[in-house]
Amino acid sequence: MSTQDELARDERHKARMQRKKAVVDARIAEADAERGLLLVNTGNGKGKSSAAFGMLARTLGHGLRAGVVQFIKGAASTGEEAFFRRFPEEVRYFVMGEGFTWETQDRQRDIEKAEEAWAVARALLQDPQVALVVLDELNIALKYGYLPLDRVLADIAARPPLQHVVVTGRGAPAGLIEAADTVSEIGLVKHAFQAGVKAQKGVEF
Repeated sequence: MSTQDELARDERHKARMQRKKAVVDARIAEADAERGLLLVNTGNGKGKSSAAFGMLARTLGHGLRAGVVQFIKGAASTGEEAFFRRFPEEVRYFVMGEGFTWETQDRQRDIEKAEEAWAVARALLQDPQVALVVLDELNIALKYGYLPLDRVLADIAARPPLQHVVVTGRGAPAGLIEAADTVSEIGLVKHAFQAGVKAQKGVEF
């Protein structure tokens, strides 16, 4: 490509970016509302909880307080639990499950543990000092009917006006998706486990 062609391409790129900037700036100017958001991370791909804990790190970075309630998980310690427990004044961290459903194999026990976890979650959802509440794997508890969706949605809706909530897990119910402000569906394209690679520290847990 000649120098003249490169210059023309650069000019077209600049003009295109200027038009794009005008559109983006206008949309940013219009988005002036500030309120607590309900975010849902769902889908079969890896990274739903990881994204939620990334938001937790952001929250702490801004000097805000947060709470975490882990449903289902709990049979083994994780790196995120070990890390965020280093900040007991900023993060209230609760591991309330006893393991994945195929390990526990006791539906009534799972329901009991989910109810206990929701009582803790409700307390966080009522605390205006908590800026972010992470409800990790709550979708699984809802999917299996361990908790009634209408009660969960009512408690979330009654939270302090500026409090953010992140719900993770596969199979988010339609009612939760409808109520959410932001929904991310993480798809599975490829996973090392399919090639016989076991779960490893710092990647899966």
